[in-house]
Amino acid sequence: MMTLEPEGSPKYWPPLGLPVGSVRAILTLFVVSIVTLSVARGYDLDLVWTETLMIALAHYFTSRRFVSLPPEVLARIQKEGVLEYEGNPLFLPRHSIRLLIVGSFIALGVFLYRQQRLWEPRAISLLGIVAAYALGAIARSISSWFGSRTGRRASAGWGDFKAIIVLLAMAVAGVPELMSMPDLLPPMIHKISLALMLFYFGSR
Repeated sequence: MMTLEPEGSPKYWPPLGLPVGSVRAILTLFVVSIVTLSVARGYDLDLVWTETLMIALAHYFTSRRFVSLPPEVLARIQKEGVLEYEGNPLFLPRHSIRLLIVGSFIALGVFLYRQQRLWEPRAISLLGIVAAYALGAIARSISSWFGSRTGRRASAGWGDFKAIIVLLAMAVAGVPELMSMPDLLPPMIHKISLALMLFYFGSR
């Protein structure tokens, strides 16, 4: 038996009836809270939390391919029912979740600095990972904003330069690992290589 839905009802009902992305936002903020509080309290952070954090950062800071529509066109096709309206996660203003994530790690850095613990291995490792990824995302956003204002796209040469640098950095750090000689290079080289890779992913 076919049931009739009320006129104007959405074709897709998001989880819990919240705006699309709200559950992911809650989970991400929960992970960020656990990670930052654990480091602030001086606890050893389990690797799985760092890995989960990176997945969450990838969701919020990695660009997605989509078709950009003028506001009037977007409003029209939403009114016609071709494209459903999507509110911001948790009913918050746009980019609020990103600002909360970045703000949490800035607050952690300030707290650790005041406690004279900023250069502890666990702190500098976590903040370095987050900073490298965030800087890449910020660089991408600035480039996109500048391109939309000037009508110019980033040159292919710049993209090639970044790719070459990160590939060389990973080769320098990764080849010794493949040759079962992990101690061939100082640990700092590995950290710099990882930071460059994360910057590259964030900037794409």
